[in-house]
Amino acid sequence: MIYTPIIALDFPSCDSTMEFLKQFDSESLYVKVGMELFYQSGPALIEKLKVYGHKIFLDLKLHDIPNTVQHAMKGLAALEVDMVNVHAAGGMKMMEAALEGLEAGTKSGNKRPLLIAVTQLTSTSEEQMQKEQLINRSLIESVLHYAKLTHQAGLDGVVCSALEADEIRKNTSDQFLRVTPGIRLKGDATNDQIRVVTPQKARQIGSSAIVVGRSITKSATPLETYLQIKQLWEEK
Repeated sequence: MIYTPIIALDFPSCDSTMEFLKQFDSESLYVKVGMELFYQSGPALIEKLKVYGHKIFLDLKLHDIPNTVQHAMKGLAALEVDMVNVHAAGGMKMMEAALEGLEAGTKSGNKRPLLIAVTQLTSTSEEQMQKEQLINRSLIESVLHYAKLTHQAGLDGVVCSALEADEIRKNTSDQFLRVTPGIRLKGDATNDQIRVVTPQKARQIGSSAIVVGRSITKSATPLETYLQIKQLWEEK
């Protein structure tokens, strides 16, 4: 399954977020709410986004002891978002506990949110990983290890760079999601991202979904840019 491009709502407040989204009244969106926005606005923002019919990826990257993550996920399930995530570095037991909490918190008859795990952040280089995380392997080896661990834990997919998506598919399954941030149009600044690709390249090399932030949110014409990215993403 190929998902519509996910817009990263990296704004500091509910008001600025809703003001931005006024430009998309004609579109049913898939949006990402990250830590910056959720910690400022909380569940009230999620309710507002749902009123407009938008799908929501709640990107909080939980990483704690299994019991804490399990109870946190049970609470997040009540928000009835479409996708949530954890850090794969938390390990097998933590990921299994996250899934258990999510299933326990999902209302009877409802579909539980998709659960995916972060492998290595797209802002992380191989040199940084080896020096600061003391992982004496290549970046792709680390990402594949986390992806296979996530698959084994029963989760729905991973967050990774599009550059790693095809290898992850080969080592897991076609249905295992590869959600890829670090997407830029040609000529856009990469900012703090390191492993970046264009929308059409991401589709070609195995992404299931792309997450696009500043290329859209900092554009002078956000709706026009979103539609351009959507067209590029859907091209085979």
